[in-house]
Amino acid sequence: MQCPKCHSFEDKVIDTRIMNNGETIRRRRQCLNCNFRFSTVESIIPVNIATILKRDGRREEFSPEKLREGIRMACWKRNISAETLDKIVGDITIKLTLLPQDEVPSNVIGEMVMDALKTVDEVAYVRYASVYRHFQDTRAFVKEIKQLNKP
Repeated sequence: MQCPKCHSFEDKVIDTRIMNNGETIRRRRQCLNCNFRFSTVESIIPVNIATILKRDGRREEFSPEKLREGIRMACWKRNISAETLDKIVGDITIKLTLLPQDEVPSNVIGEMVMDALKTVDEVAYVRYASVYRHFQDTRAFVKEIKQLNKP
């Protein structure tokens, strides 16, 4: 691994933790050049994940990192752990690998994310929904919140 501070490739692993029932490994590292400490996360990326069909017709390779970043933005300044985010991304990735089709519309992934966020944090859910569903005004927010509060 390259040190984010001095860009040296020499480091040592200080601590290793298994997360998400063995699906992810988090390693704490220390640069041997400048002694800077940083963390890395390793996970399996299945090779048979479907291509994502975007709304505008483009096709894009599935990226767990891009999915995680979108979820992270919705969870910004919320009390949601990195492990929870990793679990959401891992669960969605597994669901995508189990789908029989070669292409998955992006709205299917968006709905999976919203279902997961709804159970984790309602504010993060509404934030994600506002971008995903392109809310144009406050009425759209209020409508979504009312839907959220229905049993």
